[in-house]
Amino acid sequence: MLVKVFASAVHGINATTITIEVNAIQGIKYFMVGLPDNAVKESLQRIESALRQNGYKMPGQRLIINLAPADIKKEGSSYDLPIALGILAASKQIDVSDFNSFIIMGELSLDGYIQPIRGALPITIQARNEGFKAIILPKQNAREAAVVNDIDVYGAESLSEVIQFLQNKSSLIPIKINLEEEFYANYNKYQIDFSDVKGQENVKRALEIAAAGGHNIIMIGPPGAGKTMLAKRIPTILPPLTLEEALETTKIHSVAGTLDKNTSLMTVRPFRSPHHTISDVALVGGGTYPQPGEISLAHNGVLFLDELPEFKRTVLEVMRQPLEDRVVTISRAKFSVEYPSSFMLVASMNPCPCGYYNHPEKECVCSSGVRQKYLSRISGPLLDRIDIHLEVVPVPFEKLSGYSVKVETSEIIRERVVKARKLQEARYNNLPGIYCNAQISGKLIQQFATIDSVGMSLLKNAMNKLGLSARAYDRILKVARTIADLELSEQIKPAHVAEAIQYRSLDREGWTG
Repeated sequence: MLVKVFASAVHGINATTITIEVNAIQGIKYFMVGLPDNAVKESLQRIESALRQNGYKMPGQRLIINLAPADIKKEGSSYDLPIALGILAASKQIDVSDFNSFIIMGELSLDGYIQPIRGALPITIQARNEGFKAIILPKQNAREAAVVNDIDVYGAESLSEVIQFLQNKSSLIPIKINLEEEFYANYNKYQIDFSDVKGQENVKRALEIAAAGGHNIIMIGPPGAGKTMLAKRIPTILPPLTLEEALETTKIHSVAGTLDKNTSLMTVRPFRSPHHTISDVALVGGGTYPQPGEISLAHNGVLFLDELPEFKRTVLEVMRQPLEDRVVTISRAKFSVEYPSSFMLVASMNPCPCGYYNHPEKECVCSSGVRQKYLSRISGPLLDRIDIHLEVVPVPFEKLSGYSVKVETSEIIRERVVKARKLQEARYNNLPGIYCNAQISGKLIQQFATIDSVGMSLLKNAMNKLGLSARAYDRILKVARTIADLELSEQIKPAHVAEAIQYRSLDREGWTG
């Protein structure tokens, strides 16, 4: 008897419907075709044990299992449940009149209980788009999938529970979640705040500018100056996620399997901080079976690289293209996948190997050549993509102990950032793919970041006296444009240019001594 059960395969951050055809005919042996990987092939052993534990058996017939379309690689263990149901129906051990209304996914334990899967959200979105009425998933994935409207989502705990439901002998209650209520229930809630940071007003100002314009930033300072503490608080001053951004971000984390089982929708911007021993593939994504990397998991959020010179050179270089294109393309011989990677890069580093160059109290023991060699671990093309270079100095004891000093909260700073971003959205409304000042270049800088003669004279003198490199010119104009936006000024004033010039430390000739 031939039976068809419908499942789904995740490709990139999107899903493709898979038809599982099971035919039980006279003969012996089991055959599985349709490009299954080892995890899919091994499903027959898990299925056999699960069936026996639940009072069923593998049929004493020849089983031909086809996973169509046959030219798409099938990966992972999430096909266990639909294959098991297909085998039972094809061997007439259960009577299910209609599999056509359901997408069914789940990994089986040896005792028949269902384990969670990856990619539940994109699978459910695709099922709805193709007109399926319902989807049956592991109970742990049900809340994640239930944010999709116009499709019933059933969370099941065991194989027997699904069989009883499909035979109308028991009922599963569909999981219902109001998408907007779920989104706004935990909307923009953070456990940390900029008000936790004592002192460092100049650094906070620079981070506010970076957040307002979407600028990449690097902080240079000695150990204990507060670089990591400040970086972790950047998401709290970024504009809140929109519902569309939240869904897109959740899809990526769903595919990667990093969503908490109690989380149905990500409502805060992600903050990713990989260790400096990370590999190229782990950062950018890929592998034998491609998965999103850290730069995609930071999509719509912040990627923080602490101790930047300690990262392998090849790891840093693979970021150059994603920083420009805001998408990662993983190519293989027979296919390619794309992962979005629109993130704000925040990096930190010590000024030298000992960490105390330019320290107000401690003396640096590194020579000028050693400092220059340390800095040269970061390539010019990568620095070229970082708009703001910021020196961070330790906070004196007087400010650390000054608890009575009033400090701005993240909410107050975020309000100014949101106003500046709205100006930019209106300005670049007719330019597809551009939504903030950090993304403009070339002719767009000449069009939108023009300065008067006084500002131009100031910039010229700064470049000559401070020895700023040519790459600094465009970056200063873009940052000055953002500073003007924060003050709700359409015209870039000389004061805005002067402040922007301060944020190009690493471009100054002789900075390392």
